Amino acid sequence: MAKVKMLNMEGKEAGTLDLIDEIFAIEPNESAVHAVVVNYLANQRQGTQSAKTRSEVRGGGRKPFRQKGTGRHRQGSSTDPSQIGGGIVFAPKPRDYRYAVPKKLKRLALKSVLSAKLADKELIVIDELKMNEPKTKEMVKVLSNVKADKKALIVTAEKDENVVKSAANIPGVRTVLANTMNVYEIVNHGSLILTKDAVAKIEEVYK
Repeated sequence: MAKVKMLNMEGKEAGTLDLIDEIFAIEPNESAVHAVVVNYLANQRQGTQSAKTRSEVRGGGRKPFRQKGTGRHRQGSSTDPSQIGGGIVFAPKPRDYRYAVPKKLKRLALKSVLSAKLADKELIVIDELKMNEPKTKEMVKVLSNVKADKKALIVTAEKDENVVKSAANIPGVRTVLANTMNVYEIVNHGSLILTKDAVAKIEEVYK
């Protein structure tokens, strides 16, 4: 089993934790990670972009100028795409960009990024993360104590409003639950901070 040093909120060692190799110590599959990240970004697209084709542009009832004698190219309609104010060729229309990827591929990608974070020493495990009240200053202090990157993803087992609100106003810092974290967010953040309970939850779900 892979081992990782566990820290407390003061940044001091609080023992070690065994991590399951099947989740935290596999050979990262870059193609799986790429496929899942592209899928995530595609699913976030609103798909509301729209433009008018030549049939939808107003005008075009009569020939804009005579066929010969003007020195210009002949033109039959003001809605032609070559005209200023004309329609758009292959105009984009509202559409749904969502598509699905296999569950096995998602699991492989998640295990790959978790293993990569551990290998790159960007995985930080904290014995517990508790706040008596929402305090941004206290959360900044904790992140500094554990030497987290400016862009940090905090993963907890259960939702704690004090923790969420304490981290909400810190640029680059985001909090998620262990059962809702995704590959894109892990890749997009420098440090991955897991509580001890979050590690147990991840191993329970993805083992």
